Amino acid sequence: MKIHQTIIAAAVLAVTSLTASAAPKDWIGKQLPDLKVTYLAATPDLKGKPAIVEFWATWCPPCRASIPHLNELHKKFKDKGLAVVGITDEDKQTVTKFQKGVPMDYSVAMDKGGKLSKDFGIRGIPHAFIVGKDGKIVWEGHPMTMKEADIEKVLQ
Repeated sequence: MKIHQTIIAAAVLAVTSLTASAAPKDWIGKQLPDLKVTYLAATPDLKGKPAIVEFWATWCPPCRASIPHLNELHKKFKDKGLAVVGITDEDKQTVTKFQKGVPMDYSVAMDKGGKLSKDFGIRGIPHAFIVGKDGKIVWEGHPMTMKEADIEKVLQ
């Protein structure tokens, strides 16, 4: 029984790893589109600011695992101008209830109907983008593979 569970766990991890960073469009070098989303709290001003924009969901284990990492990046770089935005297609009630158990120290927004996610071509979550001060995307992938050096480049 234990071997069977290990095989299933390995298969789930492999599929998650393959799909978590999947995005059919290459966004590197392209302008971040307007984020037409509804924020839980104040809308961050992203103009002229470097940012991390991440697509996630409350039901997604890899997304939940990346939240402490994003909290840490937000804490470390917010005073240098970095904005962090987590975007989900779930409703406000679901997200608010989730945050009672899993605090998210950065901006959180809802993408009703997942339109923005579809526009980005997101096929797997979590999926993050690093955006430079000029609004152009300089990095994309799984948020846990994001390097602080990539963030520091957009802060200069």
